[in-house]
Amino acid sequence: MRVLIVEDDPLLADVLFHAFRKPGYTVTHENNGKRADHLLAAHEFDVVILDMGLPDLDGAEILRRLRHRKNNVPVLILTARDEVQDRVKGLDMGADDYLTKPFDIHELEARVRSLIRRGHSARSAQLQVGSLCLDTVGHLATLNGKNLDLSARELKVLEILVLRAGRVVSKEQLCEQLSGLGELVSDNAIEVYVYRLRKHLKPGGIHIRTLRGLGYMLEND
Repeated sequence: MRVLIVEDDPLLADVLFHAFRKPGYTVTHENNGKRADHLLAAHEFDVVILDMGLPDLDGAEILRRLRHRKNNVPVLILTARDEVQDRVKGLDMGADDYLTKPFDIHELEARVRSLIRRGHSARSAQLQVGSLCLDTVGHLATLNGKNLDLSARELKVLEILVLRAGRVVSKEQLCEQLSGLGELVSDNAIEVYVYRLRKHLKPGGIHIRTLRGLGYMLEND
């Protein structure tokens, strides 16, 4: 699970970081609004914990831009504002949940787990690019109706590329998301996975293009 914490209070950020730093979770922290916006534009996360009062770009604008990009990642707002109208405004802007400071860390953890479950269940289990079909629930990929013999790691790389089909995915992004499964992944391993996937996908006219210095892009002829 990939968790992004956007919080400029260093003490609170440290508490949050360590609360979610557990097996199966990859935690990223950012204390600057503009940099957080750039992260959300370039990377995929399973949930975002977002403070409202941030330097350079406030949480409301980050949320507005996120939803404008049609990114439906679950967002939990953290704020010191506890007026009803503030909560309503946050939810109307596209937040999925709202917690006022101070809060109980166990309640926050429970709310985040709930958001992650809801986010995963809301995603379509069937992803398709041309003749390629990927079942993210059954962990099965088919090409022209025939099953592809892929390892768990290869399936995960393929899922990441399919979700961002037509867009560049860097090696760093692939390493980060695969490492979140509990095992460090090297650049060399990513190259091997991509090489194997290319061989599997070629008969169906699906290509993984290398953009030197940038990363990979999944394309359909």
